[in-house]
Amino acid sequence: MTILLPILILAGAGLLAGLILSVASVLLAVPRDEAVEALRERLPGANCGACGYSGCEGYAHAMVHEGAKVGLCSPGGAKVAEATGAYLGVSGDFEAQTALVRCGGCLDVTARKLEYQGLPSCKAAAQFYGGDRQCNAGCLGYGDCADACEYGAVRVENGLARVDPTLCRACGRCVEACPKGLIALVPGSTRGVVRCSSHEKGAAVRRVCQAGCIGCMKCTRVCAYDAVHVEECLASIDPEKCVGCGRCAEECPAGCISVFAGEKAKF
Repeated sequence: MTILLPILILAGAGLLAGLILSVASVLLAVPRDEAVEALRERLPGANCGACGYSGCEGYAHAMVHEGAKVGLCSPGGAKVAEATGAYLGVSGDFEAQTALVRCGGCLDVTARKLEYQGLPSCKAAAQFYGGDRQCNAGCLGYGDCADACEYGAVRVENGLARVDPTLCRACGRCVEACPKGLIALVPGSTRGVVRCSSHEKGAAVRRVCQAGCIGCMKCTRVCAYDAVHVEECLASIDPEKCVGCGRCAEECPAGCISVFAGEKAKF
């Protein structure tokens, strides 16, 4: 009895605790949202945030409960858009995006203003007087964006980051990695881009980069589609209006405008 009594007490306590946990698991259980789970399973699980939500779980919840648009998952592409659209009974239209480097300042057209001997990182170099390039708005060329890309879509060529849109999945990691904020996600159908981010006046731009926008507005005057505008000394092209005629690129004295077939270009 001396041994049996403690055993019985422990067994009874265990059974009671198990009963309490069983009841609690039923009373306190979080209801499963089968629709959200079904959509999450159809998403790639990258949790990159390119859709504008916290991750695949957040995007799935937004599609079910907030009316979020189907087809915002760039890494998943058209296949995921079709699958999620079919589940929700809506159109699975998908418009591909790609990253664009808004700078044309390779080492042929600009130079370094100091000898940087720190970590080979854009983020680190930017801490020293904005970086070692003469243009404070330009690409530093140490490849933080390339290191962040899981798809091999970003490479540094001649001191300038470039994006291959055929490999880009628009996950946005290169956008986050660039300390200069030079990379943006644009529609894959984009036909014209301005490879410059400097808002300095023309004379100041010319002193540091031969390929920078000088805000001369010649591009705006030749565009018949009202697609090109200059604000704060920097030209921009509206992708919804641009038809890719190339007149602005021909007229640009700095050569900072590129017009191309997106699938063959380097952004």
